[in-house]
Amino acid sequence: MNFKQKRLANTPKAIELLNRLSTEEKVRLMSGSTKLEDLLGPLIAKGSHYNESPYPAGGSEKTGLPPLMFCDGPRGVVCGIGKSTCFPVPLCRGAGFDPALERSIGKAIGREVKAWGGNLFAGVCVNLPWHPGWGRSQETYGEDSVALGTMGAALVEGVQSEQVMACVKHYAFNSMEISRFKVSIDCDPRTEREVFLPHFKDCVDAGAASIMSAYNRFRGICCGQNDYLLRRVLKEEWDFDGFVLSDFISGMSDTVQAANAGQDLEMCCTIHFGDKLIQAVRDGRVAEERIDDSALRIIRTVITFEEGRKKDESPQKVLGCKKHRALALQSAREGITLLQNRHHALPLDPRKLKRLALIGRLGNRENLGDNGSSKVFPAHTVTILEGLEKAAPDTEIVFYMGSNSAHGKKLARESDAVIFVAGYDHLDEGEYAYPQTTCIGDRTRGLSLHEDEIEMIRGAGPENKRSAVILIGGGTILITGWKDAVSSILMAYYPGQEGGTAIAEILLGKLSPGGKLPFVLPVREADLPRINWDTETQWYDYYHGYRKLEKEGVAPLLPYGFGLSYTSFKISSPCFETDGKTITASCTVHNSGGMDGDEVVQMYAGFKHSKIDRPVKTLCGFSRVHLKAREEKRVFIACPVERLRYYNTAKGTFELEHMKYEVYIGTSSADKDLFLGSIKL
Repeated sequence: MNFKQKRLANTPKAIELLNRLSTEEKVRLMSGSTKLEDLLGPLIAKGSHYNESPYPAGGSEKTGLPPLMFCDGPRGVVCGIGKSTCFPVPLCRGAGFDPALERSIGKAIGREVKAWGGNLFAGVCVNLPWHPGWGRSQETYGEDSVALGTMGAALVEGVQSEQVMACVKHYAFNSMEISRFKVSIDCDPRTEREVFLPHFKDCVDAGAASIMSAYNRFRGICCGQNDYLLRRVLKEEWDFDGFVLSDFISGMSDTVQAANAGQDLEMCCTIHFGDKLIQAVRDGRVAEERIDDSALRIIRTVITFEEGRKKDESPQKVLGCKKHRALALQSAREGITLLQNRHHALPLDPRKLKRLALIGRLGNRENLGDNGSSKVFPAHTVTILEGLEKAAPDTEIVFYMGSNSAHGKKLARESDAVIFVAGYDHLDEGEYAYPQTTCIGDRTRGLSLHEDEIEMIRGAGPENKRSAVILIGGGTILITGWKDAVSSILMAYYPGQEGGTAIAEILLGKLSPGGKLPFVLPVREADLPRINWDTETQWYDYYHGYRKLEKEGVAPLLPYGFGLSYTSFKISSPCFETDGKTITASCTVHNSGGMDGDEVVQMYAGFKHSKIDRPVKTLCGFSRVHLKAREEKRVFIACPVERLRYYNTAKGTFELEHMKYEVYIGTSSADKDLFLGSIKL
């Protein structure tokens, strides 16, 4: 049985426990146990931090029901200092397009949650970055809903395979930081149903135990007390049987509205539930049945995950263990994306590399990403400099973190190769809390590199034919203004604690890069949707990312799903078929080069014959395949026909158009990288 079936099977037992509780005891199940001062104190005190130990909520000594023990994420478990494994950020993992690996990472995270004494992991972030300047784009898997849902569901399954509850966040329309406490998002019904909600449903269908509501408002109503989102869509239409918890402190503002709308648990401090909710029930403003439903959901979920729970392993054997670090390394290897490689400048041959210049302030920094609620504290982080020194012990590596372009030129001329490390850190992007914190928010200054980095690359890059830029960051970084100054460009995202090792391996040719862009890379930021990061209202259009550019006939610099390799892949013998329920696209992938490598095969559907406004094409599925040199494999990608449906706003239902659909298979969203076929439904 899957987790949903197990939860439903436990309903009679849960009801029996529920009936033993008074109204007051049921409400306490719905209330976080952390005092506000205990939450804020670690954020101020030195040597301590947010969620250093799991945050408790609920629990009942009378019935023996253990409390929920909350651990945040998503790049690992944020508890403790110097112990948890820090995986690459989800955007880097999204660039790997590898659900199987994501499932393994989820399993590792589940083990570490248990090692910290937790039972609830709140690190499945599937928010869609409508604009890549969102400061927390790094916490999600990219711009496409299908990829978000596929990867998010894999993480849910991995975490819950260890009997740890997975919490999916932030439901919904949460993709702004600076305005997240005040903004009201609006969009048309098709944008809502086809663009922003499907990936949440994918995670619900995967059996997610919990959903976290968002800070922002949707159509004027706070998501944490939005009856339409929580009760009508999530619980009634999608038949979600788990529980909903609020985002912390400011995730709800009205006791009665939140309770009646389907908010089940206030986290992590009790401000609006607790005694206020008990009084609301006594006054008749919240029905007893509403309390029973929330309490039952919590009880049923907790007892289901307690059943069959393996004996917890010693934390010393689990936290940051060799196996988990190896997963972090593999994830970085798979996600790092080669964007440019003129004249085959990469890989570098360490036998011919006597002197290597490494330039940039980020070259010797433990740069893991955002310093907000997702910050993980590993025992050690391999920097790019450390990775290179270990991988090329016989090479003199000259590190320069300054910004003097003249000195950079001299270093480039006098070295066998030059590597620039450029991009962002937590001072450029990340979770926004309040102005007095170090949490910076959205990228209001734009999507380009810092001016001194651009000047250095433009000046020193042309001085050496073997020049490469390593880009660090949590989203789109424009490269148009300087890409011709260097031979090669690698996008490394925030690659986790083993990132320096993976980058060095790729630079020196110990493995071939196989990551693919999980977002489109435009020529200009003006090609992307317009957004106001400091606002009380924001409209989201139906089109964003690669679908927007393609609809408007605007050529991107690099398409969605793009990524180069050190070897060569050839796609042949495409085939497209359907049985009426599933569409299957297949092709033969041949590694025609002399090096082992990975390719990500992608399937898209087109809607040329539609009578309504549809994308030119949209992602339907993908498959990562590993091929040894000269090896070939047949790759099959299946897409449920229901994924091609559109939302009929007049009827309020999803419908399938009966017509001919274009079906594509290939290696990016660009037409030149795809084979075209068709099927009729």
